[in-house]
Amino acid sequence: MSKAAQLLDLARERGMMVALAESCTGGLIAGAITEVAGSSAIFDRGFVTYTNAAKMQMLGVRAETLDTFGAVSEEVAREMAQGALDRSDARIALSVTGIAGPGGSEHKPEGRVCFGVATTNGMHAETVEFGAIGRSHVRAATVDHALDLLLEAIRQQAPAG
Repeated sequence: MSKAAQLLDLARERGMMVALAESCTGGLIAGAITEVAGSSAIFDRGFVTYTNAAKMQMLGVRAETLDTFGAVSEEVAREMAQGALDRSDARIALSVTGIAGPGGSEHKPEGRVCFGVATTNGMHAETVEFGAIGRSHVRAATVDHALDLLLEAIRQQAPAG
């Protein structure tokens, strides 16, 4: 069973809806979830916010956060996830922002992806260095890790009711 199918089963069992805020994946996580029949039972909505302006307008990411930490940061990932949670009917929202490549810099290398998970119980953020493995591989690894984070977040939530 795919991770997305596992996510569907677990979220449905727990009565939970999921929302996403994606930057570097451009909707690939939403695509992986909605590939599974019946995903409308657990997938509320997704925001693809590739530009800083979109992050601010659609998710309420603060300009000060972007200016201070840059788009690829745990701070921005947190605000993206919280914005998606606040602007949805979901109980769990996940965000991703990163540098899929090619390119990057000494301070923000190719393959760095920041994840945020906002729930009704709190917030988690982390950074994963996938390395310079190529754009498509970074994006695929990001989708895979995002599904793992969502599964773990749902397991930690109390069932709806």
